[in-house]
Amino acid sequence: MAEVRVPPQNIDAERALLGAIMLKPDSLHEVSDIISADSFYVEKHRIVFRAMLDLFSKSEPIDVLSLSSRLKEKGELEQIGGASFLNDLVATVPSASNVKHYADIVQKKFVMRRLISVADIISELGYREEDDLEHVLDKAQTEMFAVTNTPSLQKFVSLKDSLGEAWERLDRLHKSDNELRGVPTGFRELDNLLAGFQKSDLVILAARPSMGKTSLALDIARQTAIKHGTPVGIFSLEMSSQQLVDRMLAAEAHVNSWKLRTGKLSVDEEFERIHHALDELAKAPIFIDDKPGNNVLSMRSVARRMKSEHGLGLIIVDYLQLMAPTTAKASDSMVQQVTEISRSLKGLARELDVPVIALSQLSRAVEQRRGRPRLSDLRDSGSIEQDADVVMFIHREDKMNESAEQNNIAEILVEKHRNGPIGKVDLFFDEQKATFLSVDKSNFSDLEGPRGDAF
Repeated sequence: MAEVRVPPQNIDAERALLGAIMLKPDSLHEVSDIISADSFYVEKHRIVFRAMLDLFSKSEPIDVLSLSSRLKEKGELEQIGGASFLNDLVATVPSASNVKHYADIVQKKFVMRRLISVADIISELGYREEDDLEHVLDKAQTEMFAVTNTPSLQKFVSLKDSLGEAWERLDRLHKSDNELRGVPTGFRELDNLLAGFQKSDLVILAARPSMGKTSLALDIARQTAIKHGTPVGIFSLEMSSQQLVDRMLAAEAHVNSWKLRTGKLSVDEEFERIHHALDELAKAPIFIDDKPGNNVLSMRSVARRMKSEHGLGLIIVDYLQLMAPTTAKASDSMVQQVTEISRSLKGLARELDVPVIALSQLSRAVEQRRGRPRLSDLRDSGSIEQDADVVMFIHREDKMNESAEQNNIAEILVEKHRNGPIGKVDLFFDEQKATFLSVDKSNFSDLEGPRGDAF
């Protein structure tokens, strides 16, 4: 005969919590953001707590008499065993001053019961063979993520507490000239403009082909991971993981990327730089998913695992238009599909509380106009502009105009910045090494390089 297992619960703690609240009604302030009626295992206790919240919301006394009257009005007094049950709760309280401790015990048991419940749900999902696998996995991980990330029911943040945290952050930033509020990009002027990439932000990095979108994204990933230890998740829908590794290795070692890929390195110094770069990249917390035709459901699943195992700090998606929509129908237009994708990426940034950099193509209008990109040039959907917190364009005048004064100078145009200024940052693009470098504006003429396509 199978053993009957009682779900996790602590009835004594539940009784002590309710009795303490009756003895010290103001203590409900301390626990109302920690527990709800569902936190109680015993149905009678749930009924009493709901009545307490009802009285509390109306600023009425919470005592045996008031509770008895309220429960009688609702036809629930006899259901709990009458007024004598309330009297027993008060009589058995060890100490009314321990109300927070009792609440923590009750909530812990509730979370454990939720975990068991989620396990049952996941077990049932496993038998639904007719369902799409990605939807089943997403549902299972969503249930687990809810348990692991919301152990309490805190509904608000105290302004006083937030101000304290803000002061500590400002004081820390003031004392450290190099520290940023967000994830560093590795480019000083861009960091000064953006203060780094902020948590939960969707950042769009857009350009026409061969402008260096992937190279810039990889530079940011490489530099923030190596210099600051930021765990970075890269979802590459266009290039393989090995191609990305080759690019990062060439950039970190400062060697010609074509020579590296073909093995035509000529001097020992280059091999020494590559060996050093290999050591640096091996320590960098960068994780690559190069599944083609990826969708947000699959990405979210992998990203959750990355965050759980490695403390994810930044996500890069290369690139948005290659993603497969999750719910869109075949009859949906490209605009509808991209709209779903951009909103899903913003949801991913919010859920995991990390910045998401999504690379995007621009429409041909910018080439026909032969000018700098505009927000209206974002390809396939106006929702990209709406969903994004930051929109950056890469503009290279030498690609648009053969008579440009300098070659390989890229303007990083920050055209939307929801919580800060917009502006322009100039970077030098070393096409042979497929990497961007910060430049001194007074020395542009010294940095001209051979013309060609960006990798």
